[in-house]
Amino acid sequence: MHPVSPQHVSALRRFNRAYTRRIGALDDHYLGQDRPLGQARLLFEIGEAGTGVPLRELRARLGLDAGYLSRMVKALQAQGLVRLRAHPDDSRVRTVELTAAGRVEIKEQNRRADALATGLLDGLTAEQRDRLTEALGTAHRLLRLAALTVERVDGASPDARACLAAYAADLDARFPEGFDASDLVTPEEVSGDAGAFFAAYEEGRPVGCGALRRLEPGVAEVKHVWVHPDARRLGLARRLLHALESEALRRGLTVVRLDTHSVLTEAQAMYRGCGYREIPAYSEHVYAGHWFEKRLADQG
Repeated sequence: MHPVSPQHVSALRRFNRAYTRRIGALDDHYLGQDRPLGQARLLFEIGEAGTGVPLRELRARLGLDAGYLSRMVKALQAQGLVRLRAHPDDSRVRTVELTAAGRVEIKEQNRRADALATGLLDGLTAEQRDRLTEALGTAHRLLRLAALTVERVDGASPDARACLAAYAADLDARFPEGFDASDLVTPEEVSGDAGAFFAAYEEGRPVGCGALRRLEPGVAEVKHVWVHPDARRLGLARRLLHALESEALRRGLTVVRLDTHSVLTEAQAMYRGCGYREIPAYSEHVYAGHWFEKRLADQG
């Protein structure tokens, strides 16, 4: 990763200042209603959940301090817009949901937000709106990618095994012959000197993974690079691959190999785009149709 330039920082901060002022984020009565933006956003998230949503889930999704979230929920409760309940399966977990008045309020809030957005777009031509919509889509994808984290985790951890189970289910659906989950790496293969396991997180939720294991002196193998469908087309697979390559170099492994199934054409294209070249088969892996290699020392 290249260092972030002051110009990039200034451009993002300038946009943030202009846009937050333009949409009324600085007003204590956001959209002309009797609450600031923070409470309005919380009301929206509760409404989007449909049924009772655990407070801890809201806390993770919005990145809020527990005390601050509690104060906002109490404020909305005092207005008669939400109610707190115990989770039906675990009385220790508190959930929050909209009341009838809350549903009416969120409908009005959405109407006003739509009107504000319409007003912002009204001064543009149809072509300019299309360009803005495309630019906003790009900005949203890149900012999501920027907020994702890739962390080394224990290969036996619940997050690691959950990612691998989802990966196996994806392959079982895509491979004509299906996929046997016994082919997945074991925790021992991706622990200690044998290898490493990485998971990607978005708002505390695992949304991707990748494994690295030692094949022979100086040579590592990448396994099970997977991204949740909700987080695809962001560039996360490349970030996971970069993390695995960096870990290989840290271990003194300067050659990385991998194989992939013939039907996974998008994976093959990504590996080629990341500097991997196709090589003869280096293993008799039952699901392999293509084999790749990259010499990390050549990357400078």
